[in-house]
Amino acid sequence: MNIWQDMQARLDELAKRDLLRSPRELSSAAGERVTIAGRDVLCLCSNDYLGLANDPAVRAAAVEAIERWGVGSGASRLISGTMSPHVELERALADFKGTEAAVVTPAGWMANHAAVTTLVGPGDLILADKLNHASILVAATASGARLRTYHHCDTQRLETLLRRHRASHRRCLIVTDSLFSMDGDLAPLREIVRIKQQYDAQLLIDEAHATGVLGSGGQGAGELLGVEGQIDVTVGTLSKAIGTAGGFVAGPDVLIRMIRNTAKSYIYTTAPPPAICAAALAALKIIQTQPQRREKLLQLAADFRDGLHAAGMDTRGSVSQIIPVVVGSAGEAVSLSEMLLEEGFFIPAIRPPTVPPATSRLRISLSASHHAADLERLVNILRDRI
Repeated sequence: MNIWQDMQARLDELAKRDLLRSPRELSSAAGERVTIAGRDVLCLCSNDYLGLANDPAVRAAAVEAIERWGVGSGASRLISGTMSPHVELERALADFKGTEAAVVTPAGWMANHAAVTTLVGPGDLILADKLNHASILVAATASGARLRTYHHCDTQRLETLLRRHRASHRRCLIVTDSLFSMDGDLAPLREIVRIKQQYDAQLLIDEAHATGVLGSGGQGAGELLGVEGQIDVTVGTLSKAIGTAGGFVAGPDVLIRMIRNTAKSYIYTTAPPPAICAAALAALKIIQTQPQRREKLLQLAADFRDGLHAAGMDTRGSVSQIIPVVVGSAGEAVSLSEMLLEEGFFIPAIRPPTVPPATSRLRISLSASHHAADLERLVNILRDRI
């Protein structure tokens, strides 16, 4: 069997297990409603939580920047790729997050890689929640540090691992998502902060799904839980509530300068398009001046969860705009997703390896652009079908 035949056999096996994926093509802009195969459907799977990806002010900022700066940045950040929009966005993100400095990367995945591999290396210890985003776990492996995982949000296990292993490692980094992308629940950040201080560890949190949504100012879960000033490093994305693309690391100036000088995912890639940075700046201003967007979003989410609970469905501890409806097998999740698409709801099935076996689900993610009546209709359909 040659390499291509082997690949086909593996794809056939995935198909037999209902794990083969093929992306749906959208013929419309991101938004509350999208067009798939000529049909207008309600999009309930996007991370555009505040409806900023197609906001007129954000679009206008991008268009204006293209006219001035062109489309591509032309080079990596350390060659000629750093333009004024990059610098302006980094200053704004540092101010927004209350840190000394920030650095922007072309993707959130790259931001986690840059942060983790700069903070630790061989001889160090990383302790990570088992349900952290894959980018964190891949970065931890790439760092060369010893990686140990603890059960989801299990601070007792985290402390046990520190008692056993902290003394035999030079440095220790605790890494956790702040808002988990598949369950919509929060990390116990107050307790993790206490533990990291007790054991002389650093704490990195990934605020990808919380930035712009949680906290009175939209800074994220750290702000919501009152521990933002005790977080050592924050990673975030521009591609979710901020509505554009890319990632960032915010933290001490010395860390950001170290990333610029040593992080391969920063050094060896072309800089983000300047128009994306300009659009992100416009979106960040909206987040800071229009709190009603996140207030509406969180109220929609609370009401929707209440409706699901009243219909007898478990939302796995979600406290956010991310609301899982666990089905079980991959095949059942795919069938339910296809049925809902026929009813006008676009919610792809989430299956292993993204989630653990036997927990395939609909991962419903809400936007401030959604309407209560549509969500009530979805609850009624799910009540009849699950």
